[in-house]
Amino acid sequence: MKEQWQRIENYCALIREKTDFVPEIGIVLGSGLKKLAERIKPVLRIPFKDLPDFPVSEVAGHGNEYILGYLNDVPVAVMTGRVHMYEGFSATDAVLPVRLLVLLGCKKILITNAAGGIDPAMTPPSLMLITDHITSFVPSPLRGKNIRSYGERFPDMSNVYNTMLCEKIRIAAGELNIPLFEGVYLQVPGPQYETPAEIRMYASFGASAVGMSTATEALAAHHMGAKVCGISCISNAAAGLNKTTLNHKEVQEAGDKISESFIALATRAVELLHHESTKD
Repeated sequence: MKEQWQRIENYCALIREKTDFVPEIGIVLGSGLKKLAERIKPVLRIPFKDLPDFPVSEVAGHGNEYILGYLNDVPVAVMTGRVHMYEGFSATDAVLPVRLLVLLGCKKILITNAAGGIDPAMTPPSLMLITDHITSFVPSPLRGKNIRSYGERFPDMSNVYNTMLCEKIRIAAGELNIPLFEGVYLQVPGPQYETPAEIRMYASFGASAVGMSTATEALAAHHMGAKVCGISCISNAAAGLNKTTLNHKEVQEAGDKISESFIALATRAVELLHHESTKD
């Protein structure tokens, strides 16, 4: 943990050498959702590969850069993709890019992903507001020596997905007349998709959707004091809930189909979150 903290500080210093721009809201874009990045008016673009020994993804549909700039006049920092533990990264390395968003100044983090729908009411492609998560099946990124600069040794997890931020996303969906489900996201290690028996077990736990990211990122950002919210693109029905074979191409295609609704919802939500900040 101490070594990781030093790495993050070094990355932050490298970025600060290029710009003094301070983002207010961080956005993590999941599989098939990176078209939102095209709406950013950039101040600085930083490919992950330009940061020494920075984790870089090789998964199709994920970008590998930070974009610092403005989304409709709101100062943001966008990750055009993420890395995953199933690519061989440790839990601490998998959340390192999100921790850097917080260190750069982001007080609020919007995390997005593509997920398999467990709740049969969510017909793909659709959007789900994440109201809670289950991380019991993956390692905690907080394991090891705790660095006080990160946060508390035993952080409370009763409100990871901030109530006020979630309400702003609901308001945005209502204004735009975009259907928005709500539910619990469960993170699994991957990269294999889940079996029907596993999906039945997850459903019994109260999970609405399942995926291979996000929850640990939300946990790490919350640990550092950022306010977190999340949106899942339900790209497919989970295993056993239909007769089709699951594949990553389907995930990307679902993201393309719902991208306009997602972009509109995320953009309006960011505006509402910004307006709330200016009142504080």
